[in-house]
Amino acid sequence: MKRVSAAIAATIAAAASSVGAHHSFAVFFDPNRVVSISGVVTDFRFVNPHGEIGLIVKNKAGAAETWRVETNAPVILRRRGWSPSSLKAGDTVTIEGWPSRDGKHYIRLLKAARGDGSIIGIPFEQGAQQ
Repeated sequence: MKRVSAAIAATIAAAASSVGAHHSFAVFFDPNRVVSISGVVTDFRFVNPHGEIGLIVKNKAGAAETWRVETNAPVILRRRGWSPSSLKAGDTVTIEGWPSRDGKHYIRLLKAARGDGSIIGIPFEQGAQQ
C-alpha cells in the first residue's frame, strides 16, 4: 500500500510540474491584437514546451529593447518547416504575433520573415492560437 501511495504522489508531483511549465495562450497573450516587430536575433531556442526567439528591437526613440518571442513546441515547428538552424544570432527578422496582455516585450509567434522578406516556415493562421 505504501508503494502505491508513493507512486500516486510521484505521479501527481510530475503532473503538477508539467502544468506549471505549460501555460494558457489566453492568459498571457491578447488574441484580439496583432503587432509587428523587427530586430536582430540574439538567440533561438528550439526547445520544449515552447521554442523562444530573443530579439533586440529599436523602439520609436531609437533605444534598444530586448524582446522575447514564444513559438510552438519543436514538433509543431518542424511540421511547419522550421528547424534548429532556421534562425541564428545576428539574423534580422520581422515577427508578427499576439502581444502580451501585460505590456511586456513578449509576443507569441504568428509569422516570421527574414530581412529580405522571405517567410520562415508556414505562418500560423490568425484565428488559431496554437
